[in-house]
Amino acid sequence: MAATFPPLEERPIKNTICLFDVDGTLTPARLSVSPEMLDMLARLRQKVAIGFVGGSDLVKQQEQLGTSEIDVKTLFDFCFAENGLTAYKNGQALPSNSFIKWIGEDQYKELVNFCLHYIADLDIPVKRGTFVEFRNGMINVSPVGRNASTQERNDYEAYDKVHKIREQFVAKLRERFGHLGLTFSIGGQISFDVFPTGWDKTYCLRHLENEAKKAGGVSYTTVHFFGDKTFQGGNDYEIFSDERTEGHTVVGPEDTMEQLRKLFDL
Repeated sequence: MAATFPPLEERPIKNTICLFDVDGTLTPARLSVSPEMLDMLARLRQKVAIGFVGGSDLVKQQEQLGTSEIDVKTLFDFCFAENGLTAYKNGQALPSNSFIKWIGEDQYKELVNFCLHYIADLDIPVKRGTFVEFRNGMINVSPVGRNASTQERNDYEAYDKVHKIREQFVAKLRERFGHLGLTFSIGGQISFDVFPTGWDKTYCLRHLENEAKKAGGVSYTTVHFFGDKTFQGGNDYEIFSDERTEGHTVVGPEDTMEQLRKLFDL
């Protein structure tokens, strides 16, 4: 029997929403969510609105947070895939946007060609596949390749901390494409995101602001955000430090649950 939740306008703490990064916050990096986390989110949802905001597309979030039987869109009130460029409320799609429309085909091609040439010349311990992944609102660039296994991801993350591969790559991109109004954001273990400035995780807040304008909509005056990459340059930094949110730094899913227990008496 599926759990039932009060309508958004009838939640006990009505004007509050909790937003969560996915990797390193709700789940271990690129792995599945635990039953304990899902239970805690369900209990939290009885009190406040909840949503996730991740850079990945909805397919990956379905893999990590949902199951073959459970649609991820039923587990959260708001689903903000690709930083909110693809968004859902109560399972229904909200207006979307597109990076490729914004940047134009020629400039997009130039950017991707530069990335692929740069990666081809990198001397790193392993290379796998899917070095540039196109998403609706960004591109995700991975020097080692997104097809790397979990162990290879862990190994690359350790290597990158020493050799600063992603940091140097991003510096070159800023130098070459700084005039295009792009943001380069390092996140996760093996990659970084490239997107129009302002299309970081704060993009999802536009959807929440629009809720207040709708008939019967809720004005979310308190927005808690939980993330692990909240340092400057990390892909949670912009929303964590935004004046519209109350930011919480976590060091993993267990820490997320512990902070929720204390904040909301769960």
